[in-house]
Amino acid sequence: MKTLNIPSTFKVTEDQFEVLAAANRELHLERNKTGELIIMPPTGGNTGKRNAQISAQFVVWNNKTKLGEVFDSSTAFRLPNGAERSPDVSWVKLARWNQLTEEQQDTFPPLCPDFVVELGSPTDTRESLRQKMQEYRENGTRLGWLIDPKKKIVEIYRPEQTVELLQSPSTLSGEDILPGFVLDMQQIL
Repeated sequence: MKTLNIPSTFKVTEDQFEVLAAANRELHLERNKTGELIIMPPTGGNTGKRNAQISAQFVVWNNKTKLGEVFDSSTAFRLPNGAERSPDVSWVKLARWNQLTEEQQDTFPPLCPDFVVELGSPTDTRESLRQKMQEYRENGTRLGWLIDPKKKIVEIYRPEQTVELLQSPSTLSGEDILPGFVLDMQQIL
């Protein structure tokens, strides 16, 4: 068992974050734009089950359309603002992904996903998830869903638009970002 104690004033550079993440692969780490290290606790069973449902639906759609690449929550992206973030599910348009070198694809890809999902869990605060969604949007995400299964609410984030709030939707549309994709919410909310 490992214990990691971090002073509140401790800041981590991009290079240091890569070293820390490589040395602590069993931890889910993120780094915000100011260099603060964020340790994400493991999810519980219900959150993991919901995440798997979302990922499975995306993978099936993406395998049919071959429009991009789907990533799970273990993938950290280096955002344009310098933060390293790991959405629960994310998608990058194939042309953007193919512009990266193999080395960039093997490390923390230096881009913001075109699409992200954050799935709220009992250990998350709504405000921290909203800040993350805003950060994705400010760094280039074209569509994002913040799903709160406990309250059965979905917040939809789009560039330069007011956040849309949906109560107990039965499906979510990928709109023109994910053509033809519809997420069945039956096993998620």
